[in-house]
Amino acid sequence: MKGFSLKNKIIVQLSDGSFYSGEQLGEIFGISRAAIAKHIQGIQELGIDVYSVKGKGYKLEQPLELLDLEFLHSNLDTPIEVIPVIDSTNQYLLNRGDLTSGSVCVAEYQTNGRGRRGRQWVSPYGSNIYYSMYWRLEAGLQAAMGISLVIGIALTEALEELGIEGCKLKWPNDVYHNQKKLAGILVELSGQAGDAANLIIGVGVNVAMPEGVEGIDQPWTSLNEITGGQSKLRNQLVKVLTNRLHCCIEIYETQGLTPFLNKWHERDNFFNQQVKLVMGSREVYGVCKGIDATGALLLETPNGIEPFIGGEISVRPAI
Repeated sequence: MKGFSLKNKIIVQLSDGSFYSGEQLGEIFGISRAAIAKHIQGIQELGIDVYSVKGKGYKLEQPLELLDLEFLHSNLDTPIEVIPVIDSTNQYLLNRGDLTSGSVCVAEYQTNGRGRRGRQWVSPYGSNIYYSMYWRLEAGLQAAMGISLVIGIALTEALEELGIEGCKLKWPNDVYHNQKKLAGILVELSGQAGDAANLIIGVGVNVAMPEGVEGIDQPWTSLNEITGGQSKLRNQLVKVLTNRLHCCIEIYETQGLTPFLNKWHERDNFFNQQVKLVMGSREVYGVCKGIDATGALLLETPNGIEPFIGGEISVRPAI
């Protein structure tokens, strides 16, 4: 983003949640109070709530836990980049041609974050996890069929390691908590038949999503809401998630989905519940019976238990 460097420095200065006057900020950064005011306006456009109080100055609505590259480098054995502003972490890795398996990119803000089925992924600055990992899957494209399910399990295990209990999985790529969406997964694949598959694994987790954020069309929750805002979790979650992904994908590469079936069933948000599958203009009703070893969703219908996989399928509660 053009001219963002100074805005980012101002955000870092304000991130502790204290008041700073325009005069103080001007002295720190060597610009006028009027220029500070203009930069504050630009910061607010990133989705950051900045209070302006006469006689006190500027203050964030709540302190920000910014991503800490030094902490991540010292706690991870995989290449990782922290980029303040990016179009999309997935797209950034897709555009790279020199990555080693396990390379990670995380960002403070996405201008064009994307979710499944071409939807926008709302990405206010410094509030959530915007995360992508590259992985070369030697077994090829066919072996990648169930990978998003494994990613979901790895993410719930990472959250559980940090004390976040009660997370559930919605086939094929969402994490829920108390029937509200907490996180989403977008896996993008490329490669040739008979060759290794290149995976870009995108993960978005709501950590401190502002309550008034616009552009989300379903009930959502955040780690702050779940924990009562008591925990700083962004950097810890990037670390733990990265380690869990490495572990789970390596198991999946050699053993497939079978070792993960019980873990999925324990976390299945709709297991033994009436659901409907929406496939374009077609709807199928039945009772969710989990998944099979291919990653297919199993639905009990009048025809028996039927597997559904591939294409654009949306799972919803049967109302």
